[in-house]
Formats: sequence, structure tokens, C-alpha cells
Amino acid sequence: YTPAGDGTLVADGGLPWRYNADGSVAIASPKKETRIFNGREYVLENGIVCDFALVRASIGDRTGNLIFDKATRNFNPLCAMAGKITIAEVEQLVEPGAIDPQQVHLPGVFVQRIVHVGPQGKRIERVTTRKA
Repeated sequence: YTPAGDGTLVADGGLPWRYNADGSVAIASPKKETRIFNGREYVLENGIVCDFALVRASIGDRTGNLIFDKATRNFNPLCAMAGKITIAEVEQLVEPGAIDPQQVHLPGVFVQRIVHVGPQGKRIERVTTRKA
């Protein structure tokens, strides 16, 4: 539930989804479920769910606990949580217990498959210099 959208066409229904050729509304949104919590009205919004989520982590253990590096921490955990089946590519695969629980960015409960690809699996340009 979210307070965003309360009192708008999103919650009340009637938001145009599709138009006819003449510009009239062909399909309008239905009314959404609302509830009052602590005197404030909230609108029910369903979460985004996908069949498969593919994520990449720098370190992972065999139980699915993952540590992300830099920008991969932005959306990979959210994508993994949205997937019915989450497949994680890890550069370094370690045994359970080797990762400090305080460093885990995504618990293993959200991961169903682990694939060890190693650092060679990264298809990005690497900066190299040669000796003068």
C-alpha cells in the first residue's frame, strides 16, 4: 500500500489506457483497492514480478548470499527480489560461512541458482598499459 496516487485517477479509476481513432477513451483504468491506516488512505499497488531474474555479483556463496560491487549494488538486489527464479552469476564462489553476514547485500533466500563465471566472464574493456 502507498499513499501516492490517493485521490487521483490512478486510485479512483478512469485513467485512459487506450484511445479510439477519434480520440475518445476506449479503455480506462479500473478503480484500485484503498484502505485507511492510522487515519490516512493508501492505495494498493501490486509489485513487479518476473519469471527469471539474472543478476551478477562479485562474491557469492553456495547458499546464494551475494556481495555486489560498486554500481551492481544499485538494482541487482531489487531485480533478484522480483524474480520467481533468480540466477546469480558470481566472479568468486566461496563456501557457506566464508562471507561475513554484515557484508551480505542479498540474502540467499532470494537466489535459486548460482553460476560461477570467474572474472574472465566480464565482457568489458580493460585499460592496459605497456612498459616503456
